[in-house]
Amino acid sequence: MQANNSACENGEISWSPGGTNPAEPQRKGRGRNPEMNEHEKSHAVVVPTKPRNKEAEAQAEATADGVEGRTAPKGNSMEGDMCRTQSRENMTSALDRVREVARRNRKMRFTALLHHVSIERLTNAYGQLRKRAAVGIDGVTWSEYGLKLEENIRELHRRIHRGGYRPKPSRRVFIEKADGSQRALGIAAVEDKIVQRAVSEVMNAIYEEDFLGFCYGFRAGRSQHDALDALSTALYRKKVSWVLDADIRSFFDRVGHEWMRKFLEHRIGDQRVVRLILKWLKAGVMEDGEWTESEDGTPQGGTISPLLANIYLHYAFDTWAHKWRGTEARGKVVIVRFADDFILGFEHRADAERFQKELIERLRKFGLELHPEKTRLVEFGRYAAERRARRGEGKPETFRFLGFVHICAENRRGWYQVRRITDPKKMRGKLQEIRKKLAKRRHDPVPEQGQWLRSVIRGFDQYYGIPGNIHALDAFRHGVFWLWRNALRRRSQTHRLTTDRMMRLSSRWFPKASIVHPWPDQRFDAKTHGKNRMR
Repeated sequence: MQANNSACENGEISWSPGGTNPAEPQRKGRGRNPEMNEHEKSHAVVVPTKPRNKEAEAQAEATADGVEGRTAPKGNSMEGDMCRTQSRENMTSALDRVREVARRNRKMRFTALLHHVSIERLTNAYGQLRKRAAVGIDGVTWSEYGLKLEENIRELHRRIHRGGYRPKPSRRVFIEKADGSQRALGIAAVEDKIVQRAVSEVMNAIYEEDFLGFCYGFRAGRSQHDALDALSTALYRKKVSWVLDADIRSFFDRVGHEWMRKFLEHRIGDQRVVRLILKWLKAGVMEDGEWTESEDGTPQGGTISPLLANIYLHYAFDTWAHKWRGTEARGKVVIVRFADDFILGFEHRADAERFQKELIERLRKFGLELHPEKTRLVEFGRYAAERRARRGEGKPETFRFLGFVHICAENRRGWYQVRRITDPKKMRGKLQEIRKKLAKRRHDPVPEQGQWLRSVIRGFDQYYGIPGNIHALDAFRHGVFWLWRNALRRRSQTHRLTTDRMMRLSSRWFPKASIVHPWPDQRFDAKTHGKNRMR
């Protein structure tokens, strides 16, 4: 190996001693999981180069580090000194090479990944965390950890690479759901959030090339509205007559650790990374001062939990469903999945019923089950209303997905249209949340309350401001108006808040309702450029 090869280049993905390029498909006779990084030589000493005398003054500062002799790290490990000198461009290009190999060879197992968790990547992960996020069991806030950031990151990096890192249990909290039930969340410590975000960035370079097109949940460049656009476009353009609205019961609590390990090892041969992930899964939760061991599941709310959920469902559901519709279905099948919620459209009812039956058996194999109350098969599509009218039945049923109710409707010309409106349950839940917060802000200055309500309404519009949903935006403002009026009147028993003054306050602080999103098929075509992402 030449002396001018950098440690980062040599620390990249290598291939087996046979010399086969990992970007090429494996040929007959080679194992399914080729062993990489065997018998590799350590780096040679980097020989410093002293600048010429004529260039000494001009390059005194630029080459200050170049005249310091140092020894490059051995093998694929990445020491702190090398990580500090690595630029952000080099760090990004390193993952680009991982991404390229993952794209070209779908069976490649990556045996050298932990060295990508460098000091710089950990520092960047710290900067990406929410500054005011809830604290973990250690009580350390984002600001407190940053007081000695360089020292803390350096020590954290050493513990990770020598195997001394031990994640702390998650702090369990409960939040109220729209239906009145409670959802358990796991709040990790700041240090654990940093490591999870850095490892997620490295792993995403691999799995973003593996995930199928209909997987939208918690992926870069894919939001809820991208999933909604794909679904609406499919319901309008494809031959869909039946819709299976499926939901997995308590998915994050039922993720099997052993199955997760097997799924990870399909692509990750670096056992240090696998053990690191298993440590997070088995760290347990702390509730009311008592520690509980986690035998199954992944803490919902953890930084790496969304990625692990997508990996688990990629093997448990996505690949199987994609193969099923290509080999078992008689008609068209479309799939859109966002986390553990997914919608499937079928051309024939027989396909839908057979798929649902086989899906139950498939999920049971991996310790999962469909929610019996949230999973429904409904008649939906271009000819649903006509067919139900011939049978003497009522209007086509509706289904809910990502906060919207999807309805079979007609536009002004009488043509078929998929209408989407805000889920009334979601709106009621949001108004109840505002009512509770207004009670706490009741005695704040009116301008401060008005500014806060303006931000709340704008946030509501940013998500629900889709074509055809203007009436729901007006209804939300109407609800906020009366909640604010009641809160202001309770400030004093002798209030002087008239209706005219309340109208002036709402006109000043409430933004006008407006549609902020384009039609779903327009944005879908613009983003996919003709590619069939909705399947």
